[in-house]
Amino acid sequence: MDRILKGIMKYREIGLKAMVKQFQQVRDNPMPKAVFFTCMDSRMIPTRFTETNVGDMFVVRNAGNVIPHSQHFMDELTTNEPAALELGCVVNDIRHIIVCGHSDCKAMNLLYKLQDTEFASQDNRRISPLRAWLCTHAMTSLDKFQQLRITNYQQPLIFQAETPMRKFVAYIDPNDEFAIEDKLSQINTLQQLQNVASYGFLKKRLERHELHIHALWFDIYTGEIYYFSRQAKCFTKISEDNIETLLEEVETYYS
Repeated sequence: MDRILKGIMKYREIGLKAMVKQFQQVRDNPMPKAVFFTCMDSRMIPTRFTETNVGDMFVVRNAGNVIPHSQHFMDELTTNEPAALELGCVVNDIRHIIVCGHSDCKAMNLLYKLQDTEFASQDNRRISPLRAWLCTHAMTSLDKFQQLRITNYQQPLIFQAETPMRKFVAYIDPNDEFAIEDKLSQINTLQQLQNVASYGFLKKRLERHELHIHALWFDIYTGEIYYFSRQAKCFTKISEDNIETLLEEVETYYS
């Protein structure tokens, strides 16, 4: 806690005045451009690696950047994630939802271990809220991963996009650069796009192309950020070599 308190004092000395100016600029008319779902991992600092500022994004964080599928709620939508979607996309009319996963995700490492039935048993879930969370809301990602493993990680996976009739193809780590658990992390990130699209209160916006869903993936060891390109059918490293192509894709399909 002393680190936090000392950090606040440094902020008061160096950053407070500039921050207040930013708050004043957006106070009466904030115009956030995205709802950004990511993991609660302390190494993930999305405002830093996207160079965004006060008022630019709604940021929602949890273990494993998981957005529960609407089918898990029998009557009412009772978790933070759909509430955030409504607040961002319905109340504030935000047009872009971004899900960002990352390498060496501790939640995804645990999800990988949950392939062991004893490890994932109900008794073990009762003593571990994290296991229970993943078993309830992330097993579809694990199912997709097992489909990929059967093909020796060679064949593409099919994911639902904005509507049940729209799907996209995804090659996961086609150059075999990442660990097995990182492949699962990329699959999990894409699965959340399908989960987002399951909510009825977003249906018309998605059908009318008034709302768009994207996937990013952050490699914490290299600092590189990957965008899932539906044209390239894989996570593509964002760099000087391809930024114009990616911007053109976004302009064509997500404007």
